Amino acid sequence: MKRDDLAAARVPAQPSTEDVDDFIDSDDAPDVSVIEEPAELDERGKKILAFEKQWWRQAGAKEQAVRDTFGVSTTRYYQLLNALLDDPLALAHDPLVVQRLRRLRASRARRR
Repeated sequence: MKRDDLAAARVPAQPSTEDVDDFIDSDDAPDVSVIEEPAELDERGKKILAFEKQWWRQAGAKEQAVRDTFGVSTTRYYQLLNALLDDPLALAHDPLVVQRLRRLRASRARRR
C-alpha cells in the first residue's frame, strides 16, 4: 500500500454537505404547547417544605437535622431550597411557607 493510501484509510469519511437537509418542517417540529409541566411538586420538594415549617431554637440543630434527614450537606440543601422557592409548584403546594422563605431571602439579600 502506498503512503497516501494509508493516510486516506486512517481519515474517516466526511459527510457530504450537499445532501444535508437542515430545514425543519413545521409538521416535524415538536409542539411547545404539548410539552407539559408536572402537575404537582415532587416528593423531595414536599419533604423540604415540610421540614422548613419547623422552628429551630439552636443554630447547629438544623444543620445536623438536614444531614440526618436528607443526607446532603447544608450547602446543597440550601441550593435545593432556593431553587424550590422559585418553583411555582412549590408556591401552589404551600404558599405560606414559600412566601415566608422568600421574604427572608429578600431581606437577607437587601442587607448585603
